[in-house]
Amino acid sequence: MSSAAHAMAFGAECQPGSAGLTRFALWAPGCARVELELHEGEPGRIGRHLAMTRQDDGWHRCTALARAGTLYSYRVREDLSVPDPASRFNPHDVHGPSEVVEPRAFAWTDTAWAGRPWSEAVIYELHVGTYTPEGTFAAAARELGALRRLGITAIELMPVADFPGRRNWGYDGVLPFAPEASYGRPDDLKRLVDAAHHEGLMVILDVVYNHFGPDGNYLSAYCPEFFDPSRQTPWGAAIAFAGAHGETVREFFVENALYWVEEFRFDGLRLDAVHAIRDGDALVRQIAQRLQAGPGRQRAVHLILENDDNAARLLARDPAGRPLAATAQWNDDWHHAAHAVLTGEADGYYSDYGGDPTSAWGRAGAEGFVYQGQPSAWRDGSPRGEPSAALPPTAFVAFLQNHDQVGNRALGERIETLADPQALDAALTCLLLSPQVPMLFMGDEFAATTPFLYFCDASGPLADAIRDGRRNEFAAFAAFADPAGRARIPDPNALSTFAASRLDPADRARPRGRQRWQRVQELLSLRRAWLQPLLDGVAHGGQSVGKPSGPLSVVWPLRGARWRIDANFGAAAATVSPGAGVQVIHTLNAAAGGPDWRLQRFGVLVSLEPLT
Repeated sequence: MSSAAHAMAFGAECQPGSAGLTRFALWAPGCARVELELHEGEPGRIGRHLAMTRQDDGWHRCTALARAGTLYSYRVREDLSVPDPASRFNPHDVHGPSEVVEPRAFAWTDTAWAGRPWSEAVIYELHVGTYTPEGTFAAAARELGALRRLGITAIELMPVADFPGRRNWGYDGVLPFAPEASYGRPDDLKRLVDAAHHEGLMVILDVVYNHFGPDGNYLSAYCPEFFDPSRQTPWGAAIAFAGAHGETVREFFVENALYWVEEFRFDGLRLDAVHAIRDGDALVRQIAQRLQAGPGRQRAVHLILENDDNAARLLARDPAGRPLAATAQWNDDWHHAAHAVLTGEADGYYSDYGGDPTSAWGRAGAEGFVYQGQPSAWRDGSPRGEPSAALPPTAFVAFLQNHDQVGNRALGERIETLADPQALDAALTCLLLSPQVPMLFMGDEFAATTPFLYFCDASGPLADAIRDGRRNEFAAFAAFADPAGRARIPDPNALSTFAASRLDPADRARPRGRQRWQRVQELLSLRRAWLQPLLDGVAHGGQSVGKPSGPLSVVWPLRGARWRIDANFGAAAATVSPGAGVQVIHTLNAAAGGPDWRLQRFGVLVSLEPLT
């Protein structure tokens, strides 16, 4: 067994061998005086007040007798006491006091774990609160064995940083170091990671560094240096990563990244909405460098991006094929093109893919991005993206749906309720046997039909603003153009909205659910046996060889072989020619006729051509 702790300048740090002494540190340049409040037994019952020493660089520090479990807060003004922005745990939610945590008290049993190479990644995204009926870290840990048997190699947790209330997607977090108390204590999250490693599963955490949530963000009240008033994001005031105090602000988030990977032993992080971060490139590179110079020296650590700008430069590799910054990026282009093929939808951002969505899907599969600098009509003609064909397929994470693509729909419908089941079987084959890293959203493995709606737990005027804003967001869509139509959009604050978004265990036992599980397991077994060994050392992408408006046909030069997928999503049967001497890996609704193959509607052929 072993212990793990991340030492940092921010927050409360138990002092080893000091019989209960804890060092407290708060960065608040605008505060002339800060007092440490130590609570006795329950929140609000202050036992001791200690003046903190103010230093010229804006730090306030003191050391006090405060054992693990002690509740504390900072009095930054006569009328305002606040939790620690670097709190390791806030048991009474974001408005309550923080708790002193001794991370070295947790005994890790995964001492032999060295991570897994990215070429082995098969990701399963889940939301802790809706993944199980209990909605806790402990309950999620009980499902790990089933995911391993399915063929999953990595679970990705939607953000778990403490948010206001008891239900939220997690992107409104305000205490980025504190695991959400409604999911369990910090040790419960560590047990989840520890158990995953024993199952051979990597664990990736989604983190949000582009904004704080609107409720419980006390930093804005006493530390305006954290924010850039000249810029706004879609979710609130931008964080001041540049400017006079940018170095300290950046360090807060870099330390957060190191904290999750070192103290909780996560195997990687997914950075949310990098495109919304000013100087996002610099932040990504700094985090990547510090991760690799730190925990990355002992085990494999991966950095994944969400970046609507399609900035291929952040995915570049060195001559040995190692990432210079990020390991991979969520490939929204792959999803959008696939969704347009499967549903025929051309509203909103899908309008950029509607002309010939199959060709767009082929380009996304072969080269990563569809938009590599071309003007985007959805973005009013602005150019989007950078050339990506020189990147290896594993620089991209592909998916048929994720929390955004389901939850950002007005009614939260999954692709299962929108597309032909046979088309979905074909698309799932293209996903799981693609050289890009595949990702499933929780429930995909048993064809879940439960919605995943946008939900939160706000009250008062904020709740009204969120509900009305959510409904007005869809006013441009014909189905919600009038007030009566918009009233059908579930209220994000209603408990029923959250409850409807929970996975239904009964879906697993339905014939379609059992069939889907078996199909995913079969395809991932083929991936593990045939495709995975060919992915190491691949230097660049593939080529889309399909004709306009014809079948999807993509070829990838991998290690010692060419991997090919042909898939027919047209109304009529189609003929494809993978070439003589190929080895057939998998077929669906396909039959050979000499060197050519006949694909029925929703037919798929996956083949391998060894290179001499």
